[in-house]
Amino acid sequence: MTFPDAQKLYAVIDATWPARAKQAVGPWTIRLDGRGGSRVSAATAEQPVQDADIPSAQEAMQEAGQAPLFMIRAGDEGLDRDLAARGYVIKDPVNMYAAPVALIATKRPPPVTSFEVWPVLAAQAEIWAAGGVGAGRLDVMDRARAPKTALLGRVKDKPAGTGFVGIAADCAMVHALEIAVDFRRQGLARHLTQAAAFWAHNQGADYLTLVTTQANTGANALYTSLGMTLVGQYHYRILPE
Repeated sequence: MTFPDAQKLYAVIDATWPARAKQAVGPWTIRLDGRGGSRVSAATAEQPVQDADIPSAQEAMQEAGQAPLFMIRAGDEGLDRDLAARGYVIKDPVNMYAAPVALIATKRPPPVTSFEVWPVLAAQAEIWAAGGVGAGRLDVMDRARAPKTALLGRVKDKPAGTGFVGIAADCAMVHALEIAVDFRRQGLARHLTQAAAFWAHNQGADYLTLVTTQANTGANALYTSLGMTLVGQYHYRILPE
């Protein structure tokens, strides 16, 4: 059992939050999915690249009807500089976290606080939609391979939060954890993260992992308080509109 590093989590993201399609274009992987968000619509360098390689990735994304978008991972410092020189700006710097499942799955949420649900219920879709997680991202969840589940959180017997969890290799990854505005700062995000860990344990996963934007200070504080370890970052580069 080896603690996940950044390279492993890049693969876990791909497996648990899959693009509609991928294309290999020279040294690039081009993800094609115009509705599922940045993770499923970005190009990544799978081999060393030079500035002269960038136009082929741009053209492939444009031909698919997508704005050119690049995911910058550890080791992509040269690509990052080349894209910046071409006018690409940083979008959504992200932190990646991991922890042994046993570290998080220590105390179950209070009764009737969290439920494992699949397929997604209308109440969950409404909470996600209010938080900007629309139909395209629900499609991503649908095509993710099992094991997977959605979590429904309740506060005062009302639907109050939701999240999606999938497993790849020995890692469970939490995606799209969303708490309805009226129920924030009541501990539900913590309860759902713990519920995800218990589900992951039952599925045989060794680690609980997740990603969140660096700008989401509340989420970063929560995951740190749970004892999760920051194992890496990534960001995107996109041309300004």
